[in-house]
Amino acid sequence: MIRHLVHLRFKADTSDAEKAALYSDLAGLSGHIDGILDFQHRKNVSIETPLVRDFNDMFWLDFRDVAVREIYLNDSAHQEIGGRIVEKLDGGADGVFVCDIEM
Repeated sequence: MIRHLVHLRFKADTSDAEKAALYSDLAGLSGHIDGILDFQHRKNVSIETPLVRDFNDMFWLDFRDVAVREIYLNDSAHQEIGGRIVEKLDGGADGVFVCDIEM
């Protein structure tokens, strides 16, 4: 299983409702791409503020295997949602950090 962790630094004016809509759209990919096992999102609650560098939001998807991750990465619906997320990030693509781990 592959866990795809995505840390986000949203612009200050991005509302909780906007974030919730983006997360809802991401969650919908579970019914669109076979092999997505789970989707979760959380707020970063770390007290190590200098190290957090304003990456205060995150989500992750669990993929059955690397093949499903590849399908997700190339999926047009995912790319459209990702584009909308990047538009809401402080620094655009510099406002996202991605890490994939094997579980």
